[in-house]
Amino acid sequence: MSVAATQFTPLLGNDVLARVERMRLNPLNRQTNRMRGEHLSGKGGTSIEFRDYRDYVAGDDIRYVDWNIFARLNEPYLKLYAHEEEMQVVILLDASSSMEFEDKFTLARQIGACLGVMGLMSVEKVSVYSCGARQRGPIKLSPCSGRASLKKFFRYLEELEPGGEFPIEQAIESVLQHHRGRGIAVVLSDFLTLGGIPRAFNLLHGAGLELYAMQILGPSEIDPDMTGDLRFVDCENNMTLDVSSVGELLGIYHEHRLGLENHLAIETRKRNGRFVSLSSEMSVKEVMFDTLLRRGWVR
Repeated sequence: MSVAATQFTPLLGNDVLARVERMRLNPLNRQTNRMRGEHLSGKGGTSIEFRDYRDYVAGDDIRYVDWNIFARLNEPYLKLYAHEEEMQVVILLDASSSMEFEDKFTLARQIGACLGVMGLMSVEKVSVYSCGARQRGPIKLSPCSGRASLKKFFRYLEELEPGGEFPIEQAIESVLQHHRGRGIAVVLSDFLTLGGIPRAFNLLHGAGLELYAMQILGPSEIDPDMTGDLRFVDCENNMTLDVSSVGELLGIYHEHRLGLENHLAIETRKRNGRFVSLSSEMSVKEVMFDTLLRRGWVR
């Protein structure tokens, strides 16, 4: 039997999956809805309507540990009740043609998978929207919750393919036509798109969603190595640009790229969100267990 055949999903190694199952999203502001979930309301107390268990993680309130299970298994588990508040986790995947370049879409799906697992294992409502061709609209995974939804969640991500053009503002408008509820919006994109980024972020913020904006660029987009005369072709709309002595333009390109990164960071912070720029050369382990953990996005 091959190694791949023993994995729960080809997107994540079993070691990565086992670790993220025990991790949690760590929003700056808990945007919750008064339904089921692991986030306890300010009222505290315990409902008689028990719903589920989850693994204990550092920082959890030990009052909700099931000590009977701990005595039998020597492992701490938390009890979840119906009155606890629910946080929506909305994952927006840029599936436009540019994301196919240098494995950007692969890393985006892997990161989305990890963050989605954290939401599912916290008994939150997790939904995913893949935005590729605007004519088709977003491909949606309806809100799901709990360990029982893992197979459906991974199957959806595994079957996605990039292709088409979907300006970010239109993509987010389309997503919010389907979505209701407060929580976190994870946007995984290269942000090499037409459309107004400030208005797109305003739409998410106005919907009660804390923004996790994650820019993913290929290594040759971060540090292009080009000389001579070239023709550039936009992979999404086939527009062309002929450039002579491209080396002279590299300085302008780097200035523009860093300007976009700074613009994204500022617009995200204005709305009390988070931003990070990543290279598609990075492994999902490096992203999850170093970059995001160190920055406090997850715990």
